[in-house]
Order: sequence, then structure tokens, then C-alpha cells
Amino acid sequence: MASYLRPGDLESALSALAETPRIIVAGGTDYYPARVGRPLDDDVLDVTGIESLRAIEDLGGSWRFGALVTWTQVIEAALPPAFDGLKRAAREVGGVQVQNAGTVVGNVCNASPAADGVPNLLALDAAVELASRDSARSVPVGDFITGNRETVRARDEIVTGITVPRPAEGAASSFLKLGARHYLVISIVMTAGVLEPAPDGTVASLRLAVGSCSAVAQRLHALEDALRGRPIGAGLREAVTEEHLAALSPIDDVRGTGAYRMDAALTLVRRTLAELESA
Repeated sequence: MASYLRPGDLESALSALAETPRIIVAGGTDYYPARVGRPLDDDVLDVTGIESLRAIEDLGGSWRFGALVTWTQVIEAALPPAFDGLKRAAREVGGVQVQNAGTVVGNVCNASPAADGVPNLLALDAAVELASRDSARSVPVGDFITGNRETVRARDEIVTGITVPRPAEGAASSFLKLGARHYLVISIVMTAGVLEPAPDGTVASLRLAVGSCSAVAQRLHALEDALRGRPIGAGLREAVTEEHLAALSPIDDVRGTGAYRMDAALTLVRRTLAELESA
């Protein structure tokens, strides 16, 4: 018979998970819709009673988003401009009800190729915190998600939060999403970027990511390398070519063909760079 647990602290949750494999549920905005019309027969570990996981924290050298931080919290938080892209993505995650319940960590753990938060977290160089009863570790977001609905989380681990290194002064960010309509839509293509300027007005660091164009969102390392050191405001977008998007592998589906996605990704990457330069 399926069982349901809602512990009040992390230690109890980790102990329960070590003893019995369970489905971990926070906001439930992915779990419950996927099971409409059939019995809920999973052993469930509901982590919403662990209050210590609800905070967004400025740790000085980094920012930490606890595992229960919702998209609404991200929208309302006083965060540096480098998080503006993540805030924009937060407004694209379903409707207000989903934003109020759904969590940033849940979006990452669900590991959908179309997860709105993942390209932003890649561009922010974020890492995922994992804990078990006996150990803890940190894994970059790009290594945490390994495929469509697949992650490196072990069955006895809970993702306790996401950390982001403190962005450089003056860092700007962007997020763009193409869908069949403006609201409540799964993306066809997403792009996210974070630009950190050097004192001389050139690109000190640039991180660009594309979602919905491969099994996992991808950083555009070749393009980032090509633009590092270039003057900001000199038309970075003009340097982007199709070859810079070679890491992508878009598929044909009901939302668009692979060829359309690739063309749209090229356009959105150029627009992202234009936004970053004008920020």
C-alpha cells in the first residue's frame, strides 16, 4: 500500500528516504497533472513541511535558493540585475497559481527540455545542492541534468537548494522565449544570457544558454569564447553564426520542426545579445 510522509525537518526526511525509495513532492505542479485519471499509488515524501528550505539567502559570495523557494518568491525578491532573466522566466512558468506553488528546484529536478528556469540557471553558473543521510555534495546545473527527465540525483538524495556565485558588479541578464502564444505555453525555443563587463568596457564574461533545442539545455561555449574581450556596444550580435549553435540538436514535434527551431534559436541568441548590450 502506498504511503505519504510530510516530515517537519530535513533530517527526518533524509532518514525516511534512506529507508524507502519515495517520490519527492514540493509544489506538485508537475507530479499531479502527470497522474490525472489514475490512482496515486506512489510512496510520497512531501517536503513542504521543512521550513528551513523556503528562503532566498544572500551569503555574501553567493546567493542560495532553498528547495521550497517558489517562482513568486523569485519575482518578488530584491535580487541584483543579473537575476532579471530568471525573474522574467518566473513570469512565464504557468499562471499565477503555478508560480505560487511551483518551485525553482522542482523545475530543475523535473528535467524537462523545455524547463523555463534551466537556461537561466546555466547562464548564472548555478549549482545544485544534494544531501543524503550520510553525505552532501554540489553539482553544476549543467552536470545535474543528464537527459530528458533524467538527473544524477541518487534515490536517497534530496535537492536542498541551488546556489549562484555572486555576479560581478554591472552584470546584466536576459531571457527570451518563443511559443505558439504569449501566455501559458511550452516553449519552442528559449535563450538566456548573463554578461559581465570588464572595467575597460569589453566582455569580461559571457554565458549564453539555449533551451528546447536538445534533450537538455545547452551552453554556447564556442560563442562565449569568441565574444570574450570584445567591446560591449559594438554589435556583438553581428558575430553570431550558425556554427556557434552546433551544440544544439533540435527535434521535430508538434510545436515546430528542428529546422525552424534552429533558425529561431539563431534569431533569439542575437536578440539576447542586443538586450545585454543595451542593459
